Amino acid sequence: MKLNKFLLAIVAVLGLTYCTSDFVDINKNPNAILGDQISAKYFITRTQVDLFAPNRYPYWRAQLIHADRYAGMFCFGFSGSWWSDGLGYTYSAGYTDAAWDYYEGYNSTINTFLQLTQPGGDLENPLTYATALIMKSMYYQKFTDTFGEVPYSESGNLDILQPKFDTQAEIYQGIINDLDEAMSLIGDATKTGDGQLDLGSNDLFYNGDLQKWKKLANTLKLKVALRAKGASGASFVDQAINEALSAPLLSDESDNALLPKDNVISQWNSSCYGDVWYNFGTGSDWTVSQPLIDLLQKNGDPRLSKYAQPAAGGDTLTIPHPDSDDDAMYQKRKDFILSALDDAGATYTEWTNGNGETVISLEKDKYYIGQPVRLNGFTYDYALYQFFSTPAQYIIQKKNDGKPIAPEIVLTTAESYFMQAQAALDGYGSGDANTLYREGLTQAMLVWGVDQTDIDTFLANSPMANLTGTGDMEKVAEQRWLANYTEGFEAWAVVRKLGYPASLAAGVDDPDIFAMGDLNGAYPQRMRYGSSPYSTNNDNLQAAIGRQGADVQATKLWWAK
Repeated sequence: MKLNKFLLAIVAVLGLTYCTSDFVDINKNPNAILGDQISAKYFITRTQVDLFAPNRYPYWRAQLIHADRYAGMFCFGFSGSWWSDGLGYTYSAGYTDAAWDYYEGYNSTINTFLQLTQPGGDLENPLTYATALIMKSMYYQKFTDTFGEVPYSESGNLDILQPKFDTQAEIYQGIINDLDEAMSLIGDATKTGDGQLDLGSNDLFYNGDLQKWKKLANTLKLKVALRAKGASGASFVDQAINEALSAPLLSDESDNALLPKDNVISQWNSSCYGDVWYNFGTGSDWTVSQPLIDLLQKNGDPRLSKYAQPAAGGDTLTIPHPDSDDDAMYQKRKDFILSALDDAGATYTEWTNGNGETVISLEKDKYYIGQPVRLNGFTYDYALYQFFSTPAQYIIQKKNDGKPIAPEIVLTTAESYFMQAQAALDGYGSGDANTLYREGLTQAMLVWGVDQTDIDTFLANSPMANLTGTGDMEKVAEQRWLANYTEGFEAWAVVRKLGYPASLAAGVDDPDIFAMGDLNGAYPQRMRYGSSPYSTNNDNLQAAIGRQGADVQATKLWWAK
């Protein structure tokens, strides 16, 4: 096969950026690439990494600042933080553009992989093309669930410089069609080929195992069909759900789709939480939210220590009295913050110093305490950093330390079972909702390394361990939310669609305490579009806004209306 210069250039860049064990020799001398050495396996790694672990700029501004906090899992706004926890709830072009440009920019990555492997492509291979279709489906599900209508059907067509925005109904139907095609192409195949044709270790999800890719595709199909359920014009839902339930889904621990973190690669090629945590000092740290800590702690969930660290505490933690607050406001805000300690069951000593300020003595590294979400800038001084839990070290581990870093969650077996339980509660399939739910709990804990003994204890004793006929959908939704810890985009979508945890979905209502933002306290339903489509594709963008609703965070997406 004779490859064009464009392809050779791309391969050379990939070799310099994403060196894998199979690519070492080529990476040493890109000019020595021979036609029979070129394989699609050298493209799949970047396709996976760029979507789930991009460089630090979008990882920080899109994932951490927006998705993880809209999901209600991480908080800023403590004393010493660079930001109020209201950041993201009031529109900022710079922060929003980082998210839009990240998703829009990925389009060229996935289209390169598709065009190379599709029929007639330079690296034509129907089995590798199937994995490209599945990656495309994961991309558009995340993209459309973040912004709503986006360019889809005309995107990637080099003859169309201003692609139309497709409705979410069209995008969802297209995703299901692509997933069906991918599963059909895979059939009974187990790998994409022999030798250079085998994705092998370059496939960071499944080491080239196509039957696991097929399960991933079918589980994603179930996800998008359940999300579309009840939406206007979603005529494909019942058939898609029933088809998904009748075919293999992610079913055991080895089926988890996780993206391992590279301990060496530059943060400007692929980032992790530690690249933000350690680069800026305490000012850019973040804490774990009260809804998450509460849900784990009050139900005896053994993931608590896997998700978070105890609050640092201290012997003399002074809550300063801002000059701007009168005594009544000082009392209100101070009491609100201390109520989070009370809610977590923390025991502390409180007294007043000579300046009339409250001083707290809280035992060090003992209590798991979640920070209330969306605190405003006025509450900043009261929310001492030492009061609240921070993420577990495994999550914020820095690179080049010789220690493991938590992988990126793509789609897990736990969520597969929770979605099957959700479908059963909605009357689909023949599975028992409680059995499926309990298996979901087991799988969700195994992902985080919980011992089987602790899992068994939880299943035997926790009020969250069984569906009882009352509040069952709430339990399923909350467990789907918890299972997506550190995958904020999906956790946020769960809250928007299912309405749980209810404390998050309800938003906030006290401007003395909370950042009301552009939403006036309501829960964010989408991100605003970036600046680029306004300048490069405005006519099509305006048509989308006309169908979807105003370009504001409060506009509900098609599947959430």
